Amino acid sequence: MNIFADIRALVVETLESLAADGKLPEGLSYDNVTVEPPRDAGHGDMATNAAMVLAKPAGMKPRDIAEVLAERLTGDDRIAEAQVAGPGFLNMRLTPAVWQAVVRSALADPGYGQSAVGAGQKVNVEYVSANPTGPLHVGHTRGAVFGDALASLLGFAGYDVTREYYINDGGAQVDTLARSVYLRYLEAHGEDVEFPDGTYPGDYLVAVGEALKEKVGDQFVGKGEQYWLAEVRDFASDAMMDLIREDLAAIGVEMDVFFSEKSLYGTGRIEAAIDSLRDKDLIYRGTLEPPKGKVPEDWEPREQTLFRSTAHGDDVDRPIQKSDGSWTYFAPDIAYHYDKIERGFDQLIDVFGADHGGYVKRMKAAVSALSDGKVPVDIKLCQLVRLFKKGEPFKMSKRAGTFITLRDVVDEVGPDVTRFTMLTRKNDAPLDFDFDKVVEQSKDNPVFYVQYAHARVKSVLRKAEIDVSDEALAEADLSVLDHDAQLDVARKIAEWPRLVEIAARTNEPHRIAFYLYDLASVFHSLWNRGNDDPSLRFLQEGDEATSRSKIALARAVAVVLATGLGILGVTPAEEMR
Repeated sequence: MNIFADIRALVVETLESLAADGKLPEGLSYDNVTVEPPRDAGHGDMATNAAMVLAKPAGMKPRDIAEVLAERLTGDDRIAEAQVAGPGFLNMRLTPAVWQAVVRSALADPGYGQSAVGAGQKVNVEYVSANPTGPLHVGHTRGAVFGDALASLLGFAGYDVTREYYINDGGAQVDTLARSVYLRYLEAHGEDVEFPDGTYPGDYLVAVGEALKEKVGDQFVGKGEQYWLAEVRDFASDAMMDLIREDLAAIGVEMDVFFSEKSLYGTGRIEAAIDSLRDKDLIYRGTLEPPKGKVPEDWEPREQTLFRSTAHGDDVDRPIQKSDGSWTYFAPDIAYHYDKIERGFDQLIDVFGADHGGYVKRMKAAVSALSDGKVPVDIKLCQLVRLFKKGEPFKMSKRAGTFITLRDVVDEVGPDVTRFTMLTRKNDAPLDFDFDKVVEQSKDNPVFYVQYAHARVKSVLRKAEIDVSDEALAEADLSVLDHDAQLDVARKIAEWPRLVEIAARTNEPHRIAFYLYDLASVFHSLWNRGNDDPSLRFLQEGDEATSRSKIALARAVAVVLATGLGILGVTPAEEMR
């Protein structure tokens, strides 16, 4: 049940009936007619822009349309009042029965809030995709949580979602990893080693060096890297990916696909992608202009193989092959996205770190060119996370050597708190993660506030000495839920299906976290009013029927909270201690 969609359908039906009666011109398009909550809740339950968007094509004044629409709408038993405001906005108040029916729907419909807006479209969500050179750090954590919650949201909204991790194992950083592991390998053989600048000194490689010793013995000791680099690189990459999978599992993230960049080299797949662009006259030999601003001292114009990305919205054309014939870092990324398109995805979503902001336009241009504009790509940038403890910046991880790991965060506060907190800001806004504040029990901590609301409902259900199954509650007489505070809760529950569709269309899972906080707020407000007004308490001693009706409202809140938390990958609290 989506009451906003139902009332919009009513508005459109009413407009069509007005046209049939000659009060509006025939043939008007109602595509831009919306029904949504008014900006000021005091104006009503819902507002429609119908008169405003139809005035010009109808050749009428907006207020004239709004007035005839209002008169006709009040004939529907769901509409208690319809009032024209300003130049022609129409505000509507719905009858209590509408909101009471929403409560029943939330209890009776196991999929309340689910949507078919995705219509089975195949969506690839690529996220995390960290270099396989060490454990995931706190920045990766935010991308992992965001991408995973987005994938769950899209699945809930009717999309066919594939979660994918792109293993960046084709670049020089993997050679650096191999050299770092080799040093730990020598250390495992009792040698004293020093880590040159640019290598990875973290303790997490100690076990990898020991494992390498166990596998190959001393056969690489004292040997030049031409004898061991390739084998150690593969061994180290596999070990790091095992570590990364463990890190992801610690925060409840499971991927459907791990795609190796290395698999693109020497297989003709990069060449095939570039040839696809060449066939469209988008590959050429040319010389780029010097970088804007201060020109580097070592810059000199040179002819390169370029992708004509400006033909698809980029600011400049991009090099794809160096003068020595090797590929730039952009070429395998083009090939990787070409592979996604060839796999038949209808939409691509890439979740990148904030440092990839300059990569957005070129990647969008590549996907547009490769798919002839048929496959959209949405690139979401996750801004930095600043960690604090006791009011001070949190120190780096000894285990990692240079950064704070995902495990540091999860070990400190747990996966549920970590995940919810990472979604309390929009992905492109910086996030302050205060280890003390995210576990404090106060309204200012959204994690606690939402979980406390769910735990309170569970407490009511445990204390009730009546049948509180969803089936029994759905049969309760909900007409007794007529107090403004109770109807406010029901109104908020009614927003859930609409919110899901908006969040899915915009690829913004943080909207779910914001909504859950708002729902918890109106529920806590009703609970607190019961402290002063016994008639608003959920358990009415000696009145089983009324208790069941009030518990039905509380249970409907829990249904939505649990569903929303599930999308975010957070386990609902059964009780708070």
